[in-house]
Amino acid sequence: MAIDLRSDTLTKPTPAMHQAMMEAEVGDDMFGEDPTVAALEKKAAKMFGMDAAIYCASGTMTNQIGIRLHCNLQDEVICHKYSHIYLYESGGIMSNAGASVRLLEGERGRITAKAVESAIQPDDIHSPVSRLVSLENTANKGGGSCYDFEEIWAIRETCHEHGLALHLDGARLFNALVATGQTTKQYGEVFDTISICLSKGLGAPVGSLLIGSHADIKRAKRIRKVMGGAWRQAGYVAAAGLYALENHVDRLVDDHNKAKEMAKVLEGLDYVEEVLPCETNILIFKLTDKYTNQSFLDKLAENDILAFGFGPQLIRFVTHYDFTDDDLTKTIEVLKKL
Repeated sequence: MAIDLRSDTLTKPTPAMHQAMMEAEVGDDMFGEDPTVAALEKKAAKMFGMDAAIYCASGTMTNQIGIRLHCNLQDEVICHKYSHIYLYESGGIMSNAGASVRLLEGERGRITAKAVESAIQPDDIHSPVSRLVSLENTANKGGGSCYDFEEIWAIRETCHEHGLALHLDGARLFNALVATGQTTKQYGEVFDTISICLSKGLGAPVGSLLIGSHADIKRAKRIRKVMGGAWRQAGYVAAAGLYALENHVDRLVDDHNKAKEMAKVLEGLDYVEEVLPCETNILIFKLTDKYTNQSFLDKLAENDILAFGFGPQLIRFVTHYDFTDDDLTKTIEVLKKL
């Protein structure tokens, strides 16, 4: 069986998670009658100290609902140029919210309060209205980089001063929390809406949550409906999310340590030009001209290892629950002999 480092979305439910799914009490969530979905939403909201949450099929859906909550036609979203909401959500900002985007530079996928301040549009009929700032933590294209929480607070203050909302794409937020020691409650105090993904590092088979105020989540249900995202007996998969939140957060440090161990090995190999700083479970490195992206991926595949090309000469590894100690040993052996 291949060792798969393409993404942390590739995990299968553990036996204990699978048992929780099969034993879930369910109902029709469109009628508000699925007790397991309700329990998951209540737990997530309580974790962050926020009012309410809504369970959705994907992180793209929760992000897009969050953006639409805050933006109307002719509004503008401020975010990093490498943001998932901009690069990998099929133009949803424009098609779902009718908003334009102001893209910012920033180290490894992160923006600053100073950059946000300078990007806010003047009150001029020729310009869209700056309405929302969106951050991504960890930053996927930044190699799983984490925000400094003081910078997040500074961005929050800038948003408050100018009447902008603040949304978090927290697809891998728990990786950031484990790496930095920050808490869910701290994040709930700062952001207006937070999207968290259950099917990445936490290992659930599907599902994401949008967390916010009672008013925002009530409206979010209407937006989810028009997106075709209403559930029926969703408690079977919500049970996996509950299990993940209760059992799979602390173990993320194992994924981080495996990624860091591979990073140290790669730094000493002659076909590697650069290894991005490795903070969490995403490891990005740049190849020398000894290999192209494809030729390197082909070499890995010959050794039953799958990875992902992430740009010119860039390769991404993502560690996860199903990447075992034995897999780590074999991967390092292969990397050393290529």
